[in-house]
Amino acid sequence: MIDLKSMTLQEITDTLKAMGEPAFRGKQVFTWLHKGARSFDEMSNLSKALREKLKTECILTPPQVARKQVSRQDGTVKYLWELADGNCIETVLMRYHHGNTVCISTQVGCRMGCAFCASTIAGKLRDLTPAEMLDQVLFTQLDSGLEISNIVLMGIGEPTDNLDNVLKFLELVNHPDGMNIGMRHISLSTCGVIPGIDRLAELGLQLTLSVSLHAPDNETRSKIMPVNRAYDVNQLFDACHRYFKKTGRRISFEYAMIDGVNDNDWQADLIAKKLKGMPGHVNLIPLNDVVESPFKPSKRTPAFQRRLEAHGLTATVRRSLGGDIDASCGQLRRKAMEEQQKGDGVRC
Repeated sequence: MIDLKSMTLQEITDTLKAMGEPAFRGKQVFTWLHKGARSFDEMSNLSKALREKLKTECILTPPQVARKQVSRQDGTVKYLWELADGNCIETVLMRYHHGNTVCISTQVGCRMGCAFCASTIAGKLRDLTPAEMLDQVLFTQLDSGLEISNIVLMGIGEPTDNLDNVLKFLELVNHPDGMNIGMRHISLSTCGVIPGIDRLAELGLQLTLSVSLHAPDNETRSKIMPVNRAYDVNQLFDACHRYFKKTGRRISFEYAMIDGVNDNDWQADLIAKKLKGMPGHVNLIPLNDVVESPFKPSKRTPAFQRRLEAHGLTATVRRSLGGDIDASCGQLRRKAMEEQQKGDGVRC
């Protein structure tokens, strides 16, 4: 079956022409898909014969809301979407003064194994298609009634582990006849998969690259992030310098503050040393408590921030959103999976 929504406008046009349809049908179908049509029957300006043909040869995979939680504290909305195959993913809608941001998943589960993250507990099941990524943005906007202005690829999964599909998604969500969300309003996060960083550097996209650093030294980082055993932190910093030299774009470094693990002054000093020669923004993240994790939030975040700033670095503390609704990556999906194992809840 043909996944039309994962196709570009030109690919849809070519597919329909191969079915004997005129070229203008491509834009009609593309427009319907990017407006959120859940079935071909909704495409009222297509002939009935074409709609029947599309139902026979093509598929649409719109997600269903399995669960929805709304924070009473700040209005953050967390969705657990059930996909066409019964698997579930998470999407978070966050409200900021500069616009509404949606944090999307790129995989069902994750194989990176970061010790402080709930997303990776059950491992990776599969990659998401471009359509499944696009649908998180589109149907979050439609369900909430809030216009999405910014996207962060920081949900469940490692974007560079599914990079071909992610790049196709970026092309689709950026299209002027679709959601038309500009690349400068999109952030892509990686835990440090160097081939992916180098490929993004070559492409020169105008998005913001976020690197999940979490420790500047190999001993600490290897303990909490298995990816460091394949691409160590010194190689990662080298790749970041290459990326900046190639693109001229500042990188954001994500840093979850873990009590007694990565919050020492010498680690702040090492970050400054490794970033010398390129502008970098260090985003300090108050750690979310994950039941299965032994790690606890740091009490030294303000001191660590001051230490970084003393070196001339830009360091901010991420505003904590959705603390009352399991807004940390993977928590809601994990809860649903536990309930399923007990015979309750949705299939995920």
